[in-house]
Amino acid sequence: MAHDVDERLFEAVKRQGYARQLLSRDHFTVDGTLIEACASLKSFKPKAAPGGDDDGDNFHGQKRRNDTHASTTDPESRLFRKGFGKEAKLSYMGHLLTENRNGFIVGAVVTTAGTRQEWPAAVALLSRQAIRPGQTVGADKAYDVGPFVDPCREMAITPHVAARAKGSRIDGRTTRHDGYAVSQHKRKRVEQPFGWMKTYGLLRKLRHRGRDNVDCLFRLTATAYNITRLKTLMA
Repeated sequence: MAHDVDERLFEAVKRQGYARQLLSRDHFTVDGTLIEACASLKSFKPKAAPGGDDDGDNFHGQKRRNDTHASTTDPESRLFRKGFGKEAKLSYMGHLLTENRNGFIVGAVVTTAGTRQEWPAAVALLSRQAIRPGQTVGADKAYDVGPFVDPCREMAITPHVAARAKGSRIDGRTTRHDGYAVSQHKRKRVEQPFGWMKTYGLLRKLRHRGRDNVDCLFRLTATAYNITRLKTLMA
């Protein structure tokens, strides 16, 4: 980690894919997923009061929230639920940027869990790519918001996000083109690396603590996925 080995290895494998013309430089997909932290809900306790005292385990009758509580096992993890009616868990959020030709991962980063974390993380991953005319990025409805769509347009990247029924940030000028339909079809392939990383990469439940450690592991696991993908296509 001190020498950014995870990033250097990730970029080295990616360059091999570009050299063999297996990766698209123009069409991408972005998405995020929750990764369960290496901490239990029992460790989610009230934060210390300004005077230095805390309430220990006495949180009965209180709502446990991230602004008032923290995990004593992994303080950087956040309590988050995937959707309405789902169980809240201490988690991190992993973000992937994939290219649409063969589904290679071209960007990977971990943030604290939260809906608002998805948009700046996705924009940051896109900004690290070489900007070229005609680039597009596909995404689901969660990305049909100003904090994602507007920065994409400022970078001259067309946001091919799934349009919301009401209040969408995109219109017929984008959705009428055939490329939009292609992006919507291709974007579903981003679930494949997520599934591989959680099943074969053992990321369904973390065994490391701290965002920096999880970020490093997440990128190394993304590299492992790219190596298996590269091997398959070369064969």
